[in-house]
Amino acid sequence: MSRQVFLYDPPDRFVAGTVGMPGRRTFFLQATAGPRTTSVALEKTQVAALAERMDELLDEVVRRSGGNAAVPAVAPTEIADSAPLDTPIEEEFRVGTMALAWDGEEERMIVEAQALVELEADSEEDLAEAEERLLQDEENGPPMLRVRLTGAQARAFAKRALDVVNAGRPPCPLCSLPLDPEGHVCPRQNGYRRGA
Repeated sequence: MSRQVFLYDPPDRFVAGTVGMPGRRTFFLQATAGPRTTSVALEKTQVAALAERMDELLDEVVRRSGGNAAVPAVAPTEIADSAPLDTPIEEEFRVGTMALAWDGEEERMIVEAQALVELEADSEEDLAEAEERLLQDEENGPPMLRVRLTGAQARAFAKRALDVVNAGRPPCPLCSLPLDPEGHVCPRQNGYRRGA
């Protein structure tokens, strides 16, 4: 079975968003081009890590180019996207691994999100070999979302993604874990339940 690659080069829209109430949200990456939309589910920590790494990579591109790269220092307000995810949301797959790269010739950020794959192995060495084969198999690997963004689009994506992550439950002032409306067992208080 050949690998299914959802390619958006360029997308009309590429955003991170959520469905559900804080504390029970499902996070998605969603790419749209014309009538075609692809939505993939992932964890909150994956969204945060992607946005942070994207900003770091863009900062490095600006630094290495001496400021000559077509990458804005901050997200341009004119392309900010605060609209909700396009509906209906049909999850293509759950993200397992992600990768970022910068194409210096075309000045594009490449984002890849690959489906989560359950591997079985008898030992850690066998598992490592299976993972390596899977990553190198460009034709038969798991489904993948691949998006190519301009520097401005990447900055806008990263800002929105961090805003979405931070829009959840407020953090505990002592341990920084999310507070639940019912309260929170704080590890810094030796399990004493704090009110929200």
